[in-house]
Amino acid sequence: MVKGSTLYFLGRAMYQRGFFTKADISRFVVANVRFRLTGTEKPEVIARFQKAATDFIGGHDVNEIYTIAQSVYDEYVSPALIQGTIDIAKKHLQEGTEVWLVTAAPEDMAKLIADRLGFTGAIGTKVAIENGKYLGHLNGSILHGVEKARAVRELAAERGFSLLNCHAYSDSASDFPLLQSVGTPHAINPDARLRIKALAENWEIVDFRRFRKLNRWLGPTVSRFVALGAWITPRSRGDKRSD
Repeated sequence: MVKGSTLYFLGRAMYQRGFFTKADISRFVVANVRFRLTGTEKPEVIARFQKAATDFIGGHDVNEIYTIAQSVYDEYVSPALIQGTIDIAKKHLQEGTEVWLVTAAPEDMAKLIADRLGFTGAIGTKVAIENGKYLGHLNGSILHGVEKARAVRELAAERGFSLLNCHAYSDSASDFPLLQSVGTPHAINPDARLRIKALAENWEIVDFRRFRKLNRWLGPTVSRFVALGAWITPRSRGDKRSD
């Protein structure tokens, strides 16, 4: 949905405002790139990324970070939105369908993006908070891989809809568990592994990237740097059709 990482955008904005040093953001960038390139479920890789993603936010005031996040959305996220995916989401909304953003990014940032786009809501990685400040560690696990599927199952139970009547959209093979948990999966600007899986399973593939011929070679590599985000759309409760 976004060309880039919302968490990186937030870190960059905090650095520009003097919250930390170049060395601090360099450690995060290295961990972020390694995490995205591996596409792995290895606990040690995920743990390194979790630590890098929370160290730089620890101790900061929640309201202050939220104010920065609003600027980040206007300056970096909004221009980086992939219009084709937004159009798909808006079509679902116009049909009276709930649209939820499900992402590894911090939940506060995810909810801000969902609110700006008019989505129903968002689920993201929860960072521990106490007395209005971030503690520098997660409340639970990073929302990645099987954790996304678990969170979506809980959402479906809470909202009273069946995942078999839902659509899910992603660009990354790391979202296999999420995509396989719904009735209608879609691959959007997919990386190599997701494209292969989508072709094998006859999932819809939509590629909004320009220079299609070049993307046959570069697309799978470039897409691994895209934010690990996905979104799901439960059909209206009265609609029991299957596509």
